[in-house]
Amino acid sequence: MQPVPSIPVSIIIPNYNYARFLKRSIDSALEQDYADVEVIVVDDASQDNSTTIMKSYGDRILACPREKNGGHAAAFNTGFAASSGKIVLFLDADDYLYPTAVSTIVDIWDAATAQVQSRLHIVDERQGMKRGGIKREGIKDVFPPPELPFDSGDVMPKLLHKGRYQTTVTSGLAFDRTTLETIMPIPEPEFRQGADGYLATLAPLYGHVQSVDECVGAYRIHGANHSVFGEKLAERARWRVKHDFRRLQALSDQASEVGVTVVPLDTVRHDPVHLEERLASLCADRRQHPVADDSRLALGAAGAVASLEMTASLRRRAVLAAWFLSVGMLPRKMAMAVLSWKLDASSRPAFLTRLSKTIRHAMG
Repeated sequence: MQPVPSIPVSIIIPNYNYARFLKRSIDSALEQDYADVEVIVVDDASQDNSTTIMKSYGDRILACPREKNGGHAAAFNTGFAASSGKIVLFLDADDYLYPTAVSTIVDIWDAATAQVQSRLHIVDERQGMKRGGIKREGIKDVFPPPELPFDSGDVMPKLLHKGRYQTTVTSGLAFDRTTLETIMPIPEPEFRQGADGYLATLAPLYGHVQSVDECVGAYRIHGANHSVFGEKLAERARWRVKHDFRRLQALSDQASEVGVTVVPLDTVRHDPVHLEERLASLCADRRQHPVADDSRLALGAAGAVASLEMTASLRRRAVLAAWFLSVGMLPRKMAMAVLSWKLDASSRPAFLTRLSKTIRHAMG
């Protein structure tokens, strides 16, 4: 019997001013226990010593320096154009993979797969800085949390119903090359940030989504993340609301080309993740809120209904529904406190942090 040929894999690392994390990320890509892997590093005109680090790897990596900063989508497009793998991973430069990541993904890949999504351990700015990383048993937090089951297989019904399905962030995603050739290049002005959201939204049009519940790497949370704004609650919420509308517009445009029902933008009324950010945006800064006719009460009620439709434990759904109603009905100052406690963990009183962990374990 002839051996089954290996599937070539590309790991693309987009980087901008993450020199302090970049070596750990590149090393993790090079240390995969799967042989047929090319590593491509795209530097998006960094101002730190990222290019020096890239040069130190010589021909072990394919370095793609950009002369002008273009953002997330531009770096993705540059890296993909230089790649050749049948399976393509985009690894954020501040994250890293475990040595078995690629082999785990390849093991579940089949001809119908458009995307594989995996959980990631959450680490902070200090963890995993040295070669070899940190002991996995020392990490307790996982993204997405295990109590939120991934959506797998044909996720289009859920995506068309509410504009989202349960997936993950950049470093936990792998894509089929043919699918990417169909939906790329990513529109660069619209997705200067959040290019992974564009890909994960459009890829299910062309195949199934496979899910890996074990953690294949580490997702780093730190003050410079685009996903972490700290005290800039309103700015973060506004960006995410607008990003959702951009994702859905791209999905609607692409769906019409393949004969799928065009997605109305008010689909997000069924999405508790979107409604949470929309409520935060409205509460924090009504003047700059992107949806003029929104009201807290209406968003709170819609969020409560959407929460009860989630794929999660009854307790989790009930707690989230109660949270939506509280933010929708409480006086604004009290509503802002409740909002910040959920969306910005650093703002929570100590007793609420302990209570939150207790509830999470109870729901697991």
